[in-house]
Amino acid sequence: MTKMTIGIGGFALALGLLFAPAIHAQEPIKIGEINSYSAIAAFTHPYRNGWQLAVEEINAAGGVLGRKLEVVSRDDGGKPEDAVRVAGELVGNEKVALLAGTFLSNIGLAVGDFAKQNKVLFVAAEPLTDAMVWAKGNHYVFRLRPSTYMQAGMLAEEAAKLPAKRWATIAPNYEYGTSFVASFKKLLSAKRPDIEWVGEQWPANQKLDAGPTVEALIAMKPDAIFNAEFGGDLVKLVREGTTRDLFKGRSVVSALSGEPEYLDPLKDEAPQGWIVTGYPWYGIETTAHKVFLAAYEKRFNDYPRLGSVVGYSTFKAIAAAIAKAKSTDTEKLIAAMEGLTFDMPFGPVTFRAIDHQSTMGAFVGKTALKDGKGVMVDFHYDDGKNYLPSDAEVEKLRAGK
Repeated sequence: MTKMTIGIGGFALALGLLFAPAIHAQEPIKIGEINSYSAIAAFTHPYRNGWQLAVEEINAAGGVLGRKLEVVSRDDGGKPEDAVRVAGELVGNEKVALLAGTFLSNIGLAVGDFAKQNKVLFVAAEPLTDAMVWAKGNHYVFRLRPSTYMQAGMLAEEAAKLPAKRWATIAPNYEYGTSFVASFKKLLSAKRPDIEWVGEQWPANQKLDAGPTVEALIAMKPDAIFNAEFGGDLVKLVREGTTRDLFKGRSVVSALSGEPEYLDPLKDEAPQGWIVTGYPWYGIETTAHKVFLAAYEKRFNDYPRLGSVVGYSTFKAIAAAIAKAKSTDTEKLIAAMEGLTFDMPFGPVTFRAIDHQSTMGAFVGKTALKDGKGVMVDFHYDDGKNYLPSDAEVEKLRAGK
């Protein structure tokens, strides 16, 4: 009886060893996702829809390396300290393979520093500050969206064609805003040495006191205005600026203002003739975008916003990196992402090895009213690869020179 028991026990142990790898292979790959869901709902909720669609598609196709993706999501509340705290929980308690997401630039930089200190991969989806991959870039951080420098370059091309010589700027007083203004001023001045910068306004983020700010801009007597306000502050600026004739007879170049997240809330109050970056989802005729649009509308019974594209593409990139690396090991994933090319709704995109910035571009056009709603017209897509600094410039930036 004892011999029989030992035999059965040995057989069971052998079976356990035989099937252990198969059982392990079916465990999901955990990805830690962090974003400002309660603070910036207009962008982050469509963003969440986007990554959910991507994960559903990836898992329906068999997952990656025979394993499904599982996203463990956390809300940072729009606070860098909370983002770092939940990043620690995701890595320490949830044992995620990597981190992804974030919206605000200061939060992206905080999580990027956490990634460096803890040697974990971080795929930054939305933070736009140039510092993300240059002055404060590091081995563990990659960024999907075109940076403030890249979008400023696209807008400066159009701004240089305007007759305006006296320029004023308005932007939120934090990393994103200061970065955008600095890049736009530098790039436009290089194209038009004859222009003059007559003043700046720096409201606290999402705390714009529209009346005094608009009056201050009017007092500067600019020919043109560069704006980087977004969300609720953009709505306040447009309404108060229209009431006080700030925009009458003046050109406006406005970052992000063609994104439906920020243009749609204005409805028939949307400005007309502004030069903007944005997302004219209703007019993009490429096959890749049509496929994405149909899938998104079917899944959510709604049209996508730019956040939807960013969320979707971030997780498609992560899946492509894991497949290329054939592993979830951090260093193997980083090696796989350097030079990685993957398909997104706007076409193929590559993460540069030198700075981990993707070549995702942006649509540039003008605002107009159609059926009582703001839209983008006369738009074109600018490929991000044409607006990136040279390797030599990147090396200086990353060295802090």
